[in-house]
Formats: sequence, C-alpha cells, structure tokens
Amino acid sequence: MMQALRATLAGAGARYWLRDARVPASLVEGAPGAPDAQDLLRLDVRIEDGRITALAPLGTATEGPSLDGGQLWPGLVDGHTHLDKGHIWPRRPNPTGDFAGALESVMADRDANWSARDIAARADFALRCAHAYGTVAIRTHLDSYMPHAPIAWEAFRRLREAWAGRITLQMSSICPLDRFASAEGEELADIVARTGGVLGMVTRLTGGVHEDLPPDFQPMLDHFFALAEARGLDLDLHVDESGETGARALREIALTALRRGFKGRIQCGHCCSLSLQPDAYARETIARVAEAGISIIVLPMCNMYLQDRVAGRTPRWRGVTLVHEMRAAGVNVSVASDNTRDPFYAYGDLDMVEVMREATRILHLDHPPTGWAAAAGANPARAMGIAAGVIRVGAVADLIAFRARGLTEWLSRPQSDRIVLRAGRLLDATPPDYRELDEALGLPG
Repeated sequence: MMQALRATLAGAGARYWLRDARVPASLVEGAPGAPDAQDLLRLDVRIEDGRITALAPLGTATEGPSLDGGQLWPGLVDGHTHLDKGHIWPRRPNPTGDFAGALESVMADRDANWSARDIAARADFALRCAHAYGTVAIRTHLDSYMPHAPIAWEAFRRLREAWAGRITLQMSSICPLDRFASAEGEELADIVARTGGVLGMVTRLTGGVHEDLPPDFQPMLDHFFALAEARGLDLDLHVDESGETGARALREIALTALRRGFKGRIQCGHCCSLSLQPDAYARETIARVAEAGISIIVLPMCNMYLQDRVAGRTPRWRGVTLVHEMRAAGVNVSVASDNTRDPFYAYGDLDMVEVMREATRILHLDHPPTGWAAAAGANPARAMGIAAGVIRVGAVADLIAFRARGLTEWLSRPQSDRIVLRAGRLLDATPPDYRELDEALGLPG
C-alpha cells in the first residue's frame, strides 16, 4: 500500500487532496469532528502550492491519494539534542555506562578530536538522519568550554545556515553553572547572543554530579539569570539529572524566575530526582514550575540508560520525571532524543517516532493516550518559540504519512515505510549509511 501511495504522491502535482487520514487530535487545529478512543480524528486534507488549505470531514474529497485510514502527523520537533557529541561512540565508548563514565569519555574526546571539521561532519550526518525521518526542527546543546566554544558555535552557525529551509536549528550553550560566575561566563553569554542562541547550563558544578545544592548556588543562579536578562536571551537548563534527593535545583529555578519576573522562555530538561522526592515537595515544585511558565522536556531513553546503573545490579527506577503530574498542573511537557551514539547514550538515530514510541512505553503515555502526541510536536515547538509541529490551515505541508491506523499498530512497529512530505512534495531521502560518516571523518573502513 505505501509503495502505491508513494507513487501516487510523486505524480500528485502542486494541488491535491490527501484523503482518509487519521490525525492525532493534539497535533491538529481546526479539524472537524471528534476524536476516537485513541485520540485520532479521521479527515481529508487539501494541499495547494506547498501549504495546507483545508481540513474537511472524511468523504469530502472524491479524488486524490488516499491513506486508507492510515495516520498523518506533522513534521516533528526534537527540542533537546547534543549534535556536537553525537556519533563519537565508535572511537570513545563509555567504559561503565554511567554518568561519570560519560563525562570522562566526552571530555577526553573533546580535547583530542573536536575540530570544526569533525564537529560539522558528525552533526551534518545526524541532521540528514533526522531530516529523512521527518523532523523539521531541532535544538542542540553545545559544550561551551574555552577554548573550544568559539569553534563549536561557529561550526553550528554555518550548519544552521546550510540547513535553513529543511530543519530549523537552534543552539543552546551547556557547561556547569559555576563557569558562568567568572569572566568566562560573560564571554560565553556574548557568544550565545551574537550567534542568536539560547543561554544554557547544567545545574551541577565543575567536576561534580547532580547532588546537594552548594551553599553559593543561589548567587550563581541569579548571576546566570542576569547574564540572560542583559542580552534578552531565553534559557535552557539541564536540571537534577540524578537519583540524589539533594538535587533540588528545579524548585529554585522556578522561584528565581518568579522573583525576578523573567520575561524570556525557560526550558528545563531531565529533572530526574523529582520522582524520588516526598510527594508534598514534588507537588509544591510542580506548582511553582507551572506558575513560572517553565517548559519541561523529558529524555526517557537516555535517562533509562544512565540512571541507577550499578554494576551487577538490576536498576530499581526508570530515571524519568513526573510528567503526568506536570501536565495535570498545566506544565508544557515534551519528549526528545537527547544524546545519540555517544558516551551518554550508546544508541539512537534522531528519529522522533522512536522517541515517541519508547516514551509511551516508559512513561505510560497511554490508557488514555489523550493529548500526548503533542509532546513530540506542538509542545516542543511552543518551548522553542517556533511555528511547527501542528497540522492546520495555512501551515506548510510538512507531513509524515504512516500505514498504521490505530495507536497500538503505530507503536508496535518502527514505521520504516513512512512517507515524508516537505511542502507537500515527496521527500526523496533515506537515513545515511554509517560508512558515509567514517568517510567524512577520514576513518578506516
């Protein structure tokens, strides 16, 4: 069926109806009808000159390609990645599989190998993977340590330009909070501002892990906020990425944003330790996060890989945060890839369909599934401040068509036969072979 649909779409022209599509209700605006028990709407979609011009009841169109009840999703949004680290696993694996092993391996590889050419080759490979899978926007964190930071930021500025029109690429700094307390912090903030990036940090200190907050945490946090305010920058923070109950930075970030009346967007990632806190503390933290308008992004695959890893012992917890409680409180919650084939996560391919499938299983985003599809589209787009991740009249027709009709069917297979449309046209692209990256880096076969 998908081969026939692909052939029909290839000859569809600039104006056509896409008939009999099931669309997740949280990923469409202004569609007629009511969703079924799996939160899917069944409708016909009109595409003209690269944009969606109508969302009509099923049966409105009498001609045009038909999905035969298969699903139609918008291009997806990956709001938290690490493209500068990606794909270094073959030359720098994590010897222990834990957080400390990841830090040591990445630092060693960065010092030994991270030239502009090396970074750009690996990141471009990753972007080509994401593009082929149907991703339309990505935010990547860039390790921002001197003297490497200017090299990485310039490489990604060029990549952002090269990929404009295919993937919207945003960049955020990442380094320990105490780095911003020195003159180096001013320099980093200036680099971010000049490049049009997002100011980011990790709430642990240099050489440490996410544990008890240090006595000078609040002054350093206020200084970090001040750097962003002076430059009009949004924030993206790695927060409480451990199973230590003393890691309680999320609440302090929310309270600081409220006290200062911070005007920019804030996204916080991970927040793992919140799931181990006393219920009353967790509820109060979530309430402050909601009040401050902070978006939360969850990285379920990476955190299950890293958290609670002890040699010879089965892990006891999933390493993820309280997404159901957050959404119930009105917090904007997203899911994302995080690391791909590097010491922080040995697997992955920047496929948001895989992320959503695994997130549903890990986080129980089902029974009922209502609204959770937005965590891979509309929600991260909102956190990034971009128009993407939603099917609506007037939007560019960046779409992904699947044969799967119901949610269980969609979740049961990798959807390798999906069809990606960009501006209504069939995308002729496949994820690249890993040998291409080896050749780009001059590695032996």
